[in-house]
Amino acid sequence: MRPEDYPPQEPFSAFAMPYVEEVTRRSEPVTPTADVRYGDDPYQSIAVHAAAAPTGDVFAFVHGGGWTSGYKEQMNFMAPGFTAAGVTFCSIGYRLAPQHMFPAGLEDVADAIAWIHANIAGHGGNPDRIFIGGHSAGGHYTALLAVTSGWQEARGLPADVVKGCLPISGVYQFGDGAGLSMRPRFLGPEDAATDFNASPIHHITTDVPPFLIAYGTEDFPHLRDQAERMAAALREAGGAPDTIVFEGRDHFGASLAGGETDGPWVSRALDWMTDN
Repeated sequence: MRPEDYPPQEPFSAFAMPYVEEVTRRSEPVTPTADVRYGDDPYQSIAVHAAAAPTGDVFAFVHGGGWTSGYKEQMNFMAPGFTAAGVTFCSIGYRLAPQHMFPAGLEDVADAIAWIHANIAGHGGNPDRIFIGGHSAGGHYTALLAVTSGWQEARGLPADVVKGCLPISGVYQFGDGAGLSMRPRFLGPEDAATDFNASPIHHITTDVPPFLIAYGTEDFPHLRDQAERMAAALREAGGAPDTIVFEGRDHFGASLAGGETDGPWVSRALDWMTDN
């Protein structure tokens, strides 16, 4: 699909445009093997990149964009590094705010995971080997799904459908202490209960999947702090999260690392999925 195939969304900020142009440039030559719908809205779709020699591992990734913008096609640049290693790569789209407020996008990502579980065998993937991750807002949605329960049973999925979570520059907390300069609009009216419910850090239990948390040394300060506190909270709950800190990378450079096969993240992510 192309941007013109979608309903209108909020424009990208001038600050983000160089990144948007770069991920678009890197993604344009990469064509998915299938483009599928899991809902009626065009944003409720998945770009599936099947591996020529699949290992069965599946990596479902969710784009960022402040919960208000972005396209799944912009993450296609990540696929070759994974499909070359036998991993089926899926880029998930979801409905955006302010037209669709929380938890609509979260529910969409959960529905996409349900579609992947039911159908990915037809694309060389093993439904029992699904890993999830995302950049920024996508990291938030996938981390929240990884630490919460109930959504799996509601969709007929096994409780351990997510074998691991690999967020890049994710958001793990809202409300008091989050360090955000302003409350994201996708959360709707000011409400402490919503802030709590939307915060992955508040839902960690002893029974969550493994995490590989990544962020850049030049990332937004509140996201660096949140990543460190998320990892600490996982350890306190008995987990053993792994972390990757990208030296010299900002918020957008951290995302670009997701598709650089000779960079600091792809080979580490592949090895980590194999080990988990």
